[in-house]
Amino acid sequence: QILGKAYAVLSDAEQRALYDEQGRVDEEAEALRGERDWQEYWRLLFKKITIKDIKDFEKSYKDSEEELADIKAAYVDFEGDMDRIMESVLCVDYTDEPRIRKIIEEAIDAGEVPSYKSFVKESKQKMNARKRRAEKEAREAEKAKDELGLSGEDDLKALIQSRNKDRKKAMDDFLAQLEAKYGNNAKKGGKKTTAKKGKK
Repeated sequence: QILGKAYAVLSDAEQRALYDEQGRVDEEAEALRGERDWQEYWRLLFKKITIKDIKDFEKSYKDSEEELADIKAAYVDFEGDMDRIMESVLCVDYTDEPRIRKIIEEAIDAGEVPSYKSFVKESKQKMNARKRRAEKEAREAEKAKDELGLSGEDDLKALIQSRNKDRKKAMDDFLAQLEAKYGNNAKKGGKKTTAKKGKK
């Protein structure tokens, strides 16, 4: 709502002029009334992101100058740690690793980035462990997709909503555990403090 109000002021010539001149806004103006459906308002301004949009972006991003710069930046930022590089670069999965590794090796050979021991001498065990983790995550993602019955353009929305519910439940469970663990102790502690004050 705050973002919506800011946008309403900046996009309205009269509102903006009033703010620039007097440092205030007309709260009674139609654009700033609370009855507005802000979700609908933002949907008019920004189109809905679909699975197709993401796939189209992935096609244009992969093997682009932007991806090349991002890979080099991630390599330098994480000092050659491939685990973190693979987690941070957009639109990659474990099948992209040979391609990513080749890009970095070429950048090292060209003197564009430094040679980090963690990259150059990465053990086979670490590589295999990363691959196993990625394959396990891919299987879990497929399983979750099947369980949720995802198949259309609303796949992403449904998946995000499902994850949000899981996170909310996990947080509720965590808070319940804290309350059960410390709630009674806090009350007992309060009584002891009162008792001590009474003795003084």
